[in-house]
Amino acid sequence: MYEDKTLVCKDCGNEFVFTAGEQEFYAERGFQNEPQRCKACRDARKQASRANKEMFTAVCADCGGEAKIPFQPSDDRPVYCSDCFAKRKNAQ
Repeated sequence: MYEDKTLVCKDCGNEFVFTAGEQEFYAERGFQNEPQRCKACRDARKQASRANKEMFTAVCADCGGEAKIPFQPSDDRPVYCSDCFAKRKNAQ
C-alpha cells in the first residue's frame, strides 16, 4: 500500500527516505503531514530543546541518591532518580 518516498530536509537540504513503515506509523497515529526534517536534524532539535531546560537537584525518595529533574521539586510529592523511576515504571 505504501511506498518509500524521498523527501528533502527543510533544515539541511539533504534528501532522506520516508519509508513505507514510517508512513504506516504516521497513518495509524492520524498524523496528517509528512516529516520535514531528516533524522539527524530532528535529533539535533530535540537535543537543543533539552539543553535549554533548567534542571533541579533533589534527593531520590527510593535510594537517597542525587536526582536531576526538569521541574522544581515540592515536599508533597516524591522524586526519583532515573534508575529508580525506570524500575518503578517497569514494575507497574
